[in-house]
Amino acid sequence: MKVLVTGGAGYIGSHTCLELLRAGYNVQVVDNLDNGNVEALTRVQRLSNRDLAFTECDVRNVNLLDKVFAEFQPDAVIHFAGLKSVGDSSAQPALYYDVNVGGTAVLLGAMERAGCNNIVFSSSATVYGEPQYLPCDEDHPLSPINPYGRTKLMGECLLQDWAIAEPKIRHAVALRYFNPVGADPSGIIGEDPNDTPNNLMPFISQAAVGRRDYLQVFGNDYDTVDGTGVRDYIHVVDLARAHVAALDYIQELGSFEAINIGTGNGISVLQMVSKFEEQSRKKVNYHIAPRRTGDAAEVWADVSKAKRTLGFQTKFGVSEMCRDTWRWQSANPNGYQEV
Repeated sequence: MKVLVTGGAGYIGSHTCLELLRAGYNVQVVDNLDNGNVEALTRVQRLSNRDLAFTECDVRNVNLLDKVFAEFQPDAVIHFAGLKSVGDSSAQPALYYDVNVGGTAVLLGAMERAGCNNIVFSSSATVYGEPQYLPCDEDHPLSPINPYGRTKLMGECLLQDWAIAEPKIRHAVALRYFNPVGADPSGIIGEDPNDTPNNLMPFISQAAVGRRDYLQVFGNDYDTVDGTGVRDYIHVVDLARAHVAALDYIQELGSFEAINIGTGNGISVLQMVSKFEEQSRKKVNYHIAPRRTGDAAEVWADVSKAKRTLGFQTKFGVSEMCRDTWRWQSANPNGYQEV
């Protein structure tokens, strides 16, 4: 099977490309490199001992996207391309709607013209908003509290409408990620944000390796095990495996399905710091800062649907998440910039 991966040079995209190649898929990547790196794809090819094709392309570029589809003729698309900072989405909402929603609409149009009827979409647990109950299952009310989350929800609605328009032939799966962390166990590819990280783990690892003086912990007065926020963290390799599973089962799932991808377990910020120190044998300095507006005390996933529909279960725990993050960060203290 031939798979087009948008945003494939980014963090989750590159790890997914590696799992796809290892599983025998033929892969074409399109990425505008705003938050991706060609070096990640070079390393993916080295790790897999297989080639992939790459075109520098923004998913909003209709003509170039049509050219890629015509030449590669993919059987399915995995759609990662998009902007992902909650804070930036509040400051630049028009840009986020243009890229995340407009880009998805352009992509679906290109798929229609090329006769490609299968797509796996990178969605987010932010579509749930403030949890009304835990764990969050796929029937939880959808009430995102920031523009980023709303663009992901609108992307899901767009995919659902697109699939239902031709329900016998079109298949769309939205994977609602919780908190991806970690790196390939080789330490050769990992998370390398081009700007300020959006996730906890790069802050921890960059503090440990000396790129940052300390980690900011936002709030220690929540009603949790140690006062800090609790989240469901999933190893990025497990998340990549979930995309392969979604492709394997996509035509058995109906026209549209939304599926949580997490571990089903919560861990606090300070618990993660402690586990990272244990695995890295490095001290992580941190300062307590005020709570951020909109941060929930606890969020974790009900993952029973992923197990039931995709046969998917995670393989890696928190120790492996921290171990592999440190292996990547210690071997690549400045990320891909050293190349």
